[in-house]
Amino acid sequence: MTKLLQRLGGFSSGWRLLQTAIGTIISAIGVIVFLIPSQIAPGGVSGIAIILHEVIGTPVGIMTLIFNIPIQIFAYRVLGGSWLIISTIFSVVIFSASVDILPAFVSTHGVSENDLLNAIFGGIVGGIGSGLIYGAGATAGGTATLSRILQHKMGIPLSSAYLYTDTLIIGMAGLVFGWEAAMYAIVSLFISGMVADYVLEGPSVIRTVTIVTDYPQEVSKAILGQLGRGVTSWEGMGMFTDQPHTVLFVTIARPQVATLRHVVFAVDPKAFVVIGQGHVAYGRGFKTAPIPKVDG
Repeated sequence: MTKLLQRLGGFSSGWRLLQTAIGTIISAIGVIVFLIPSQIAPGGVSGIAIILHEVIGTPVGIMTLIFNIPIQIFAYRVLGGSWLIISTIFSVVIFSASVDILPAFVSTHGVSENDLLNAIFGGIVGGIGSGLIYGAGATAGGTATLSRILQHKMGIPLSSAYLYTDTLIIGMAGLVFGWEAAMYAIVSLFISGMVADYVLEGPSVIRTVTIVTDYPQEVSKAILGQLGRGVTSWEGMGMFTDQPHTVLFVTIARPQVATLRHVVFAVDPKAFVVIGQGHVAYGRGFKTAPIPKVDG
């Protein structure tokens, strides 16, 4: 283990492996407590394992591991021995063991008989686990690894690859458990993705603003003076009017939106302003956090 940590980057990688393990165990708890009791298989290799568990009684953890072995071997050959593959193998082993061992300590009868509640909370718990795993630079294996292979070999966008693989598995679940269970699986998958994004990126507390104006100096000075935010500018061309304009870009905190709107239109009532959501900003005036190195 020591040699592996040294190869992957030492102390930092040790913490990332710990974060991967914690996220994986949380994901396993979500499967055991919420998904399996309601026969919900929200995509992934674990979804196939849940289907087989209900049909022929095979252990979910062992089947997840068995299905992942050829996938990870193939991924290792195609993508190389990167941190992603090594940490994903670690995650798969932890998940498989947890799903089969934790039932000795956690109730497998679920906390609710309401399938919709189980789908919702299964997605929430699974999303928390997935967010921690992704934040450590790993994946949960299975279809996540297959999706990366499809992206690498065939140029298929990662989001589309996820959609294809998970849709196929949810369709199989619909044939086995009924289409109502498949709809619950879609609900759980959707919530899991949203929660994972929230855990990974944080709450949407900033706003990114694009301003098209003919008074860039005045608008920029007003923003800097009233909000204390820096502004980036570049020249643009209005293709409808065929007239040149200056484009300004500024990142602000959510409570500053009303003030910025007032400041901009007080200077240039004809300005064109687009306000978008952001999750996190790094740099002066915002977070100063080092980005962990992910070995490729």
